[in-house]
Amino acid sequence: MAGLALEGPNPDVDVLDGVNGLAKHAPHWVNTAMEYIGEYGIIAALGVLCLVAWWSARRRPGAPSAVAGLVWAPLAAGIALLANIPIRAFVERPRPFKDHAGLTVLIPGKSDFSFVSDHATLTMAVGVGLFIASRKYGVLGILLALAEGFCRVYMGVHYPTDVVGGFALGTAVALLLAPLAQALLVPLMTAIGRSKVAWLVRAPGVAAEPAGTGGRPGQDGEGSRVVATGSAMANGHKERDKDLAA
Repeated sequence: MAGLALEGPNPDVDVLDGVNGLAKHAPHWVNTAMEYIGEYGIIAALGVLCLVAWWSARRRPGAPSAVAGLVWAPLAAGIALLANIPIRAFVERPRPFKDHAGLTVLIPGKSDFSFVSDHATLTMAVGVGLFIASRKYGVLGILLALAEGFCRVYMGVHYPTDVVGGFALGTAVALLLAPLAQALLVPLMTAIGRSKVAWLVRAPGVAAEPAGTGGRPGQDGEGSRVVATGSAMANGHKERDKDLAA
């Protein structure tokens, strides 16, 4: 299939030229930094962010459920990347530097297709997956994904629409498959939380969820509080009945 960006006036190409044009006038060290940040740095930062979010989630009352939500973030990224394989093969869009001379290409030699961007797909899937589990870490993840998209255009290896397509794909996978993922992951994390490797989903000192429970990510133990409140009310009724019988 022919590339999506054609010769002549084209907003996609105009934005590409404008963003990539910044690299033409930037110092060499800036371009070197952008190369490593755009290729490896932001992905590594998202990995660290996931670890920090996991460490924090282990200390919450509903730890297994919260950790299940965080586990979905990297899984969603992997599924989104797999979904991108047939999309790239169908569209067959060449890299922008193959059709447009004069671009400053920070990473030459890329020979695969351009649409959609794997980096944009991966980072946004992780960002949205984190957002589902934790608003605080999710916002940071999405901001990192947006920065990744800018870097890919700045480096001259993707059109802006490659990045937008990657954002859309990553978001769709993370959101649409989240209910099914949680239905499978929450029981699994709850079972791990009662095993010998419980530290993976629950920090020492955090009480395990009662058997048969397993709230949703973000509940922060509200289910446990409701159960405790219900038990207290039931005990109160029993005591009152005893007083009346006496």
